[in-house]
Amino acid sequence: MNKFFASVLVGLFAVNVAYAQAPAAAPAAGDCEAKAVSKSGKPLAGAAKTAFIKKCEGGSAAASACEEKAVSKSGKPLAGAAKTAFLKKCEADAAK
Repeated sequence: MNKFFASVLVGLFAVNVAYAQAPAAAPAAGDCEAKAVSKSGKPLAGAAKTAFIKKCEGGSAAASACEEKAVSKSGKPLAGAAKTAFLKKCEADAAK
């Protein structure tokens, strides 16, 4: 009986390690294109498709740069409404 529990424990550990090593990357472009459908089920086209794919793939580099800059004067990361307002202004300035 102890061997059984030991083998189950080792098996669970192996599965945990396998999942931990899986990369957590952004979705591939093909995945985003496959998901680009309207509420009625028809594929998106034109600007709507472009905007959807951009949003699906994680936006732009400016968004990640703004995330890094979202800190208070004391050096602590912003949270809540302050962070939302800062990111909105930062991304608008970057788009100009």
